[in-house]
Amino acid sequence: MAKQIPASELPLQSDGAIYHLNLHPEELADNVILVGDPGRVAMISDLFDSVDIRKQNRELITHTGMYKGKRISVISTGMGTDNIDIVLTELDAVANIDLATRTVKEEHRSLNLVRIGTSGALNPDIECGSFVASSYGFGIDGVLRFYETGNLIREDMVEAFVQHTGWDKTLPYPYCTPASPELLSRIAHDMPQGITVSAPGFFGPQGRAVRAGLKYPELNRKIESFNYEGMPITNMEMECSAIYGLGNALGHHPLTVCLIIANRVTGKFLDSYHDKMEELCRTVLDRF
Repeated sequence: MAKQIPASELPLQSDGAIYHLNLHPEELADNVILVGDPGRVAMISDLFDSVDIRKQNRELITHTGMYKGKRISVISTGMGTDNIDIVLTELDAVANIDLATRTVKEEHRSLNLVRIGTSGALNPDIECGSFVASSYGFGIDGVLRFYETGNLIREDMVEAFVQHTGWDKTLPYPYCTPASPELLSRIAHDMPQGITVSAPGFFGPQGRAVRAGLKYPELNRKIESFNYEGMPITNMEMECSAIYGLGNALGHHPLTVCLIIANRVTGKFLDSYHDKMEELCRTVLDRF
């Protein structure tokens, strides 16, 4: 008999929907776009030919509909890998757990998970307004280190990074996992690609000092100069690493593509980017 997952470990809404996302299995498409900003859900679903599902719980909004014959869900995650831990776990549960019996289904359902976000470049040659795809998600947030991952993590790349930066042992130990090769080729074949670092915050963890001083003021410079086997670090944001780590661990297909709105090396910032973001969203929708 299949093992039943306790209610305390997999909470549900009173109508049987998954707790945080408030979704039933039939309300989720196999093709999923993840966005941090809840307002971006409607911006993307407005491009759909039709929308048949609109659900919300807290900052987590889901619209599911049709775009040029393809069924797609767009879901807001909020900011940070801690939110991604919730969203990815619950998306997998909706896809692969019988919520009525709280048991794992015999047949695995794989989701295509594409994050569309904004990001800051760590390379002076990447212009604001560019689209960048993450060939690897490199986490300095620690989320994936709480899970059993087998040989999923690229420990060789992590070790090289730790040596290069002189990584402090009091910080979360980094991890690194790849994008889906198929989605990277299909959706991002004409975009610059590289390693994306995901930080556990926007200010101090990304080297921004406002009033509180930085303990590691040289860390960003060391991160910027890291290059592994000819692959540079292109940008830094707050979600990619957990999407890649948990997506791969759970048998899904993850990809992150970002609009660069700041360059941390040159100090430039793109303060108006609605048109460029819509262009990126249309590109992903057309190639999904």
